[in-house]
Amino acid sequence: MSQPYRSKTLQLGQQSIHTLVRPGQGHLTPLLICNGIGANLELLLPFIEALEPEVEVIAFDVPGVGGSSTPLTPYRFSGLARLVARLLDALGYEQVHALGVSWGGALAQQFAHDFPTRCRKLILAATAAGGPMLPGTPKVLWAMASRRRYNDPDYVMRVAPQVYGGSFRQHPEQALAFAAKARSGSKVGYYWQLFAGLGWTSLHWLHRLRQPTLVLAGDDDPLIPLLNMRLLAWRIPHTELQIIDDGHLFLITRAETVAPRVMAFLREERQPAVIHPRPAGA
Repeated sequence: MSQPYRSKTLQLGQQSIHTLVRPGQGHLTPLLICNGIGANLELLLPFIEALEPEVEVIAFDVPGVGGSSTPLTPYRFSGLARLVARLLDALGYEQVHALGVSWGGALAQQFAHDFPTRCRKLILAATAAGGPMLPGTPKVLWAMASRRRYNDPDYVMRVAPQVYGGSFRQHPEQALAFAAKARSGSKVGYYWQLFAGLGWTSLHWLHRLRQPTLVLAGDDDPLIPLLNMRLLAWRIPHTELQIIDDGHLFLITRAETVAPRVMAFLREERQPAVIHPRPAGA
């Protein structure tokens, strides 16, 4: 890693949360990253390393993943958003930019909605608005129903092209490097994450979000088809939509391309006022 990171496990009530902070060298608002389902924070390191050192970055493992403890009972995104606010309090951050990828995009939306003064800008990568989303194929969704792709190298090589798309179609061996950084969380923790998204949707309040928002979408994403990202960009005011030539994990596989776009958005002072037509089929 290019510079020292601060790793800390916080005790928030009965829940312990593993965190990682890359100190910043500038005056930008810190960037909080909410990761995907079953994904430990170490999987984000290629993207974090590609971000310029002036921005401070905060990553964490959600309950039941990586170095965080597994709660005894399930949770919803609203409860997890409150936990994130407590986490920021414990780390000493009043306001952050929030970036959510895939499942973590739902958490980022919920945090921006429930704690608007603490979320200055919102970045949504390869995610959706929940319930009314256009889903991937049944085969893709079935592969996502378990955490096996994080701890079975043969399995991840087999399913990566159909689940993640993009560069994994031509180079499925990339999935091995991805899986090698995974820390297997508990099976219960993974099911709690699935439960958090059951019946959840942001579609009815997206229009009330006032944060400048950057929506990043892969043009070959079998898990979150592109129409879902167009719907987010249409529903959220002050939104800029950018399409990446890759699949679901473009944040990692195209880190050197995506990171400069994120940095440019974080530096932008004015609110983007991009008007999007109603997406076909929405």
